[in-house]
Amino acid sequence: MHELSITQNILNIALEHADKHHAQRITAIRLVIGQLSSFVDDAIQFYWDIISDGTQAKGAQLVFQRVPARLQCQACGHDYPLDGESYACPRCGQDAAKVVGGREFYIESIDIQIAEDNNSR
Repeated sequence: MHELSITQNILNIALEHADKHHAQRITAIRLVIGQLSSFVDDAIQFYWDIISDGTQAKGAQLVFQRVPARLQCQACGHDYPLDGESYACPRCGQDAAKVVGGREFYIESIDIQIAEDNNSR
């Protein structure tokens, strides 16, 4: 259910961006979401279709880019992907690691259509 509030925030940011640039409409929004975030693409899309209705963002495409989780070994400093089976460092074998990637969640870009010349930005 937390996808509803996140989706509302995305819509608010997109509408502010559109207003600032005097956009006729919002055509696409690119979202970067880390593997370890709990956000579900389908749920965000579901809420988007409902709450964007009647706004400049109606029909805007949501593009989801998933970022894989990455760990860093506390013993040797090696940076490596989380493989889902083990947290152990593939270089030194230690299992003391910290998460250095995969928790992201941000808007990478917002594409808009300008009313005057119908160009996208």
